[in-house]
Amino acid sequence: MTASGPLAGVLVVALEQAVSAPMCTRTLADFGARVIKVENPAGGDFARHYDDVVAGQAAHFVWVNRGKESLTLDLKSEAGLAVLHELLGRADVLVSNLAPGATARLGLAPADLAERHPRLIALEIDGFGAGGPLSHKRAYDLLVQAESGVCSVTGRPGEPAKPGPAVADVTTGLYAALSILAKLCGRYRDTGTDGGAISISLFDTMAEMMGYHLNYTRHSGVEQQPLGMSSPAVAPYGAYATGDGQTVVLGTTNDREWQRLAREILGRSDLAADDRFRTNSDRVRNRELLDEAIGGWCARHTLAEVQKVADDAGIGNSRYNTAAELIDHPQLAARDRWREVDSPGGPIPALLPPAVVSGFDPPMGAVPGLGEHTDAVLRELGRSTAEIADLRAGSVIGPEYHAAVSGERR
Repeated sequence: MTASGPLAGVLVVALEQAVSAPMCTRTLADFGARVIKVENPAGGDFARHYDDVVAGQAAHFVWVNRGKESLTLDLKSEAGLAVLHELLGRADVLVSNLAPGATARLGLAPADLAERHPRLIALEIDGFGAGGPLSHKRAYDLLVQAESGVCSVTGRPGEPAKPGPAVADVTTGLYAALSILAKLCGRYRDTGTDGGAISISLFDTMAEMMGYHLNYTRHSGVEQQPLGMSSPAVAPYGAYATGDGQTVVLGTTNDREWQRLAREILGRSDLAADDRFRTNSDRVRNRELLDEAIGGWCARHTLAEVQKVADDAGIGNSRYNTAAELIDHPQLAARDRWREVDSPGGPIPALLPPAVVSGFDPPMGAVPGLGEHTDAVLRELGRSTAEIADLRAGSVIGPEYHAAVSGERR
C-alpha cells in the first residue's frame, strides 16, 4: 500500500482493539502513514463484531479503521512473535491498547522493546496508568468516564449520564497521535535514531478534560450540578423551545453579548440594567429568571426568526439536531465533507478527517477485511508461498483472504 502526505514513509504497527488505539492509528493513516493492524486470527479486533449495520460490518469498526492493512498473527506462538518482531524492526511506531499486562507477557514491555528495537517509538494506551491501585483493572469508555467524574457533570441533577460519543476513547486516541507526532518531530530534528516509550491512560485524559470542574470545585468547594443542555459556567446559555416545535440553542460568553441579547433580541432594557444580571457570575446565580425570559420570547417565534435576529445581533446560536439530521446537514453537503471508501461489504460513506491541510487530500483508504493483507505483508518480509502455507497450516495466521462477491455479506 502506498501513501502520500505529511507522514508518508512512516510505518506504524498496531496491536489494537475497540476505539482508542484505532482512533490514534487512523489519525496517523489519515496523514499518510502506513498502518499494519495485527489481529488475532480467531475473530480479530472484537469491535468488528459489535453490530453489522454498515453493509454487514460494525459501525464502530468502519469508523476508526479505514486506511489500514490487516495482518492476522497468533502472538501466542513463537512463529507469530517472530513475524511481529520482523515488522517492528522495520517500523517507526508501535501502538497498543491490549488488556493490562498483555504486552509484558508477550515480551513487548518498554524495556524489552528498547533493547531489541531502540529506534521504535512504542506507545501504549491503558486504562488507569501504571503504579496506582486501579492499574490492574480493565477500562472501557463508560467505566473511565464514571471513575473520572465526567458522568457526574453530564445529564441533570440526580440523573448522571454518559456523554453519547466515546469521549474517553477518542480524546485518548487523539492525545496518543499527538504524542507520536511530537516524538517523530524530535527524531527528524535531532539524531534520527530516537525511539522510546510513551504511555497514556484513558483516566489521565479524562482527568485533563475535567480541568474546569476540578479548578472550580477545588477553589470554591462547590460541586457544580449538571444542567442538561446548558453550562454551569455561563449564563444565559442553553436550549429553548421555539414556536414551531423546534429547539434553538442560544449562548453568551461575555457581558457585551448579554447586553445585546437583552436589548436587541428580547427588547428588555430592564433586564440589561438589572444588577442581578450585571456580570456572568450574577447571571449564573439568577439563571432561572433569565431562562424564563428567554424561553418565553423563543416560544413566540419560529426557529428561523430566532436565528435571524440572533445572527443580526451577533449572538451565538444553533439548531438542535439528531444524528439522522446531521447526515444530511447542509454545512457538510455544501463543503463536500462526505467521501466514499471501500470496505469488504462494498463502498460506504465516510466523513473527511477534521483537519483541512493546504495541498493535501487525505487518502481515505479502504476498511480492511480480517487478514486481507496477511499474505502481501509476509511476502514483503521475504516469506515464500510455501512458508506462508506452513504458517497457515500451523494456525499462526488466519485463513486465506477472499474478497466477498458483490452483494454478499462477509
